[in-house]
Amino acid sequence: MACCHYYMLEEGGDAAFSINVSQLTFGPGCIAEAGDRARELGLKRVALFTDRKLAALPFVQTAQQSLRDAGVDCAVYSEVDVEPTDASFQAAARFAQEGRFDGFVSVGGGSVIDTCKAANLFTTHPADFTDYVNAPIGAGRPVPGPLKAHIACPTTSGTGSETTGVAVFDFVARKLKTGIASKHMIPTLALVDPDAAATLPGTVLAASGFDALSHALECYTCRPHTMRAKPAHASARPLYNGANPWSDNAAREALRLIGKYLVRAVGDASDAEARGQMMYAGALAGMAFGNGGCHLPHGMSYAVAGLVRDYRAPDYPHAHPMVPHGMAVILNAPSVYRFTASACPERHLEGAECLGADIRGATPADAGEVVAKRIIEMMQATRFPAGLAAVGYGEADLSALADGAFPQKRLLDNSPRPASKDELAELFRGAMRYW
Repeated sequence: MACCHYYMLEEGGDAAFSINVSQLTFGPGCIAEAGDRARELGLKRVALFTDRKLAALPFVQTAQQSLRDAGVDCAVYSEVDVEPTDASFQAAARFAQEGRFDGFVSVGGGSVIDTCKAANLFTTHPADFTDYVNAPIGAGRPVPGPLKAHIACPTTSGTGSETTGVAVFDFVARKLKTGIASKHMIPTLALVDPDAAATLPGTVLAASGFDALSHALECYTCRPHTMRAKPAHASARPLYNGANPWSDNAAREALRLIGKYLVRAVGDASDAEARGQMMYAGALAGMAFGNGGCHLPHGMSYAVAGLVRDYRAPDYPHAHPMVPHGMAVILNAPSVYRFTASACPERHLEGAECLGADIRGATPADAGEVVAKRIIEMMQATRFPAGLAAVGYGEADLSALADGAFPQKRLLDNSPRPASKDELAELFRGAMRYW
């Protein structure tokens, strides 16, 4: 347990923190519970969101049959984009509005679940698209109330979207990623079926696993809730509280599982134990950051994804250039932790130890390098790119990357060590090549 002085209350800080989580069922075959759970929620007509590739796979068919057996009418929407855009969110919302559904089911990765959240939001509380988008990119208008029931069934092991109130998308005209965040967007129920991980290609599993690693480690090292200004009203407390004792516990366990199982899961598709444990770790990390929040690696990732030119990742659709989200995040992480470690070295060292690093003899001054070294070892072991240069970036892009990351205030303000725009450019410089 990290020392409790991290939560000393600062003047004007918030002594309280809130815990907002989904109901969660975990276990092999639990996607088949979708129909019974929908009926329990009183649903009679649902939209089932997935993507074109997944639509033909057994997990979607299992969910459809389960809904049918429960007497729940189901219409399938399979036009979700991998790494969704503002346009694809709006197309999904139009489908949901026209279908007059009383609930939603999503079967897929974070892109599918996030798209379903957005469709649910704009159907339940119609508004101009940018009204709910995080400020300063959008208006940051609060979601006014609860949404319709949403049963989320993840098929990747790391986005954590099934347990969070965040929906992320590419804002194409602005060439950056951003999102919408509200406790009301947290799915009603998550059905986390470890069998869904069996067919994941190696790069997809590695990217989602590194996303989960980042969720947990950013959450564990982010600014504590006691440093965040106390809200004027309890309802105004943000979804991201900052680090807190509850999120600490979930983050540490997620890091321990990821350190033990990620490389195994990527290296051997038949290792059911490793792949199942990564599904559980992803859900834990989602619950952790869904309450504590993320910081610089995620804030910087949105610029990396938004400014991509030619890179096409193995095992992902090649219709257009794309740096997958988890890849865009982890490529920044070693550089970031070398920068943030001075703010809370004990937490950086403990996070590294949870991931499997040997911290015997390490001093606080070593913390950033210890974390960075362990992450780089895991990147090498999973054959990940060696830095931003490997996905098409160079020195000439530093200013644009910093410009793209700097508006991500929801994330940057959660960092234990503030970063100016010039410092962001230097962090991107440090992420160009690790080996």
